[in-house]
Order: sequence, then C-alpha cells, then structure tokens
Amino acid sequence: MSTADQVLAVNDDLPIRTNKPVHSGKVRSVYWLTEDDSKRLIQEKGYDVASDAPLAIMVISDRISAFDCIWHAEGGLKGVPGKGAALNAISNHWFDLFKKNNLADSHILDIPHPFVWIVQKAKPVMIEAICRNYITGSMWRAYEKGEREFCGIELPEGLEKDKVLPELLITPSTKGILKGIPGVPEADDVNISRKNIEENFSAFNFTKAEDINKYETLLKEGFGVISKALAEVDQTFVDTKFEFGYVNDAAGNEKLIYMDEVGTPDSSRIWDTKEYQAGNIVENSKEGFRQFLLNHFPDPDILLNKERMPEREALARDNALPHEALMDISRTYISIAEKITGNAIHLSENPKQEIIDVLRNDYGLID
Repeated sequence: MSTADQVLAVNDDLPIRTNKPVHSGKVRSVYWLTEDDSKRLIQEKGYDVASDAPLAIMVISDRISAFDCIWHAEGGLKGVPGKGAALNAISNHWFDLFKKNNLADSHILDIPHPFVWIVQKAKPVMIEAICRNYITGSMWRAYEKGEREFCGIELPEGLEKDKVLPELLITPSTKGILKGIPGVPEADDVNISRKNIEENFSAFNFTKAEDINKYETLLKEGFGVISKALAEVDQTFVDTKFEFGYVNDAAGNEKLIYMDEVGTPDSSRIWDTKEYQAGNIVENSKEGFRQFLLNHFPDPDILLNKERMPEREALARDNALPHEALMDISRTYISIAEKITGNAIHLSENPKQEIIDVLRNDYGLID
C-alpha cells in the first residue's frame, strides 16, 4: 500500500444520511444529520443535550493548510499521513483534561472513529481567541517595526524576539467577516481590542456582556491546563487559538463551551523546551511547515501579502512540494501527539472505509 492511499484527503463525499449540503472547511467537513437521526441518537446514546438539538458528524482530513491554501506533494500525496488522527487525538486528550479540571464542556458528544466527532450545533462566538505567552510571529513582526499597541494592549519597551511576555496576553481577531462594527474592518482575521468587543458584544454573538469575562477566563484556564501538561513532556506552549460557542444542555440551560480543536499543532505554537533552553527554536507545530514554505519559494512575499492571494492560490495549486516536506510534518505531528497522549498513533490502511463501517454498523447513519 502506498503512503498516498493512507491519506484521507477528500472527506466531503461520504454517504452519510443528510438533507443539507456538506460544509467542507480547510481541514474538516461537516454533515448535518436529519432531525430524525439527531433525535434517535440523543435518545439511544444518552447525550446530555436538548432532545431536539441538531447534531452533526465532523470528519477530519489529512489535508495541510498554510497561508490559507491547501498544499500537496509529489507522488500524488494530497495530505499528511497521520495528521488527522494526530490532531483529533490531541484535541480529545485536552478536552478530557478540561473535564477533569472542571473547565467548560466542548461541542463533542461522541468519538466513533479517530477521524470522526459527533457534535452538537453551537452558536459560535465570532472571535478567534488567541492567547500568547511569548512574543513571536506576527506580534514580533509588528513590535520590531515599532508598533507598541497590539489589540488595544500597550506593550512595554525592551521585549526580545521569542522571549516570554511579562504576562499571558489575549489578542483576539475576527472570525469571519463582520459588518457594521465601528472601528472593525469588514475582513476575516482582523485584530480587535477588548473595547471593540465590549462596545458591540452582541455583534460578536455574545449573549450578554458578562460573558466576555467568562470567555477570557476559559481561555486562560484552558491555556494553563495545556501549558502545565506540555511542560511535563518537555514542551513549551508558546501561543494558541481557541474558539467558543453557546449550546443548551438537556435541561435547556445555555452554556459557553469550547469549540473546534484545542491545543493542536495546527492551532498553536509548541516548542521543544530543552532545545529552547539551549538557544534553539524547534517547532513541534505547523509553524515549521510555514517556515519551510517561506524558504522554499523564491518570493516569500506571495505567502505573506494578502493582496497577492490569487498568486498564492496558483502557487499552492501548481506546485507539488517535495514528498519529504509532507513526510517531515507527518513525523512532527505523530511524534507530538504520542508525547502528549502517551499512546501510539496508528495509520489506518483505509480510513474512509473504516468510517463508513462504524457509522453504518454502530450509528445507523449510512444506508
């Protein structure tokens, strides 16, 4: 069997029973279950949600997205072997740890297969909640240019690249294009301040103003739990992105929960602690792949400049990367997942068929 066969690159063509279009994101695809199937599963499996809550099947893929494009390699390799299983295993591990520490719930109700989550529909908070413990990446680039205000936060003089910040900073950005918010450009992924959120909390989908404090608390608590656990396996949690949303439980109470993935190499920077202490940055996250791309192409501005998006899309579409580039990230993802979870990540021989079998036999979702 070739490596390419073990990769789940296309994940929006599964024969799962649905009466809505399949939503395919950069990495995950979402299948909304019919009302009947949602009700049946809630009853059969005893999920702690309202009896009429809409449920969905989320299927992760092995696709690799960087700089808002999907990349592929020579030899028909359309993704990174083991990446999907590694990401889900890491997220599942952190969500379990959050439960043990009495943090908020997540939107995940069940995990039928290493590639699959059953989730409840949540009302998303329209914020990419970013938490930073070290100054690096876009924050360092802005600081180096002389900017001292970041997301409404005044940064002190004298900070050094890749060094720990005086305190954990929350630097939110917009999730999707939000219209009609004073002082917030109508574009995805725009930095915003706490003041922007306070003055327009309902535009960001917060139910009430007090929930801004709640989301910041959940962000810091989640960051703290992951950071402590990573330190125990000699890894440094540099920064990360969380997403939040609202759901109702079986009793009808609305609650703020964690959504999407948490603490993964796709949504975080994770450094090898011993290497860092020796003065080297060794990335155990997607950042290493981003750096590879910046060095691989002669004009890195295409990857960094949002004005050049059509050129960037062409670059990703027309260039098969060296096979080794994706195998390298495969090793990084599998290795960090095994360190975090303490369990081996197994590469499936035929992930698509396995998913079909389990959803047909154990959940009755495939005819």
